[in-house]
Parts: sequence; C-alpha cells; structure tokens
Amino acid sequence: MQRILNKETDMDALAAMSFIFGMVGVVAFVRLQKLTKTLKEKGLLEEDYKEE
Repeated sequence: MQRILNKETDMDALAAMSFIFGMVGVVAFVRLQKLTKTLKEKGLLEEDYKEE
C-alpha cells in the first residue's frame, strides 16, 4: 500500500513540474513576440521578418 501512495505522489509532482515548465514556455513565447514587435517598430528588424 505504501508503494502505491509513493507512485501517486510521484505522478502529482511530475504533473506539477510539467505545468510549471509549460507556463514558463508560454511566458517566454509572449516575451519573444513582444521583443520582435518592439524591434520592428524601432527599425532594428525588417518588417517582413519571419521566424523559422
């Protein structure tokens, strides 16, 4: 019985870490989009710039 509880706890921890890393990825993506927009407005990046 004790081992089952540990597996559930491990899965909960893994799910929490996945959620956190996912949110960090979303925040990084939004910041990159804002940076790209700002650089285009300042003329440091071509208006027709496409991310690959």
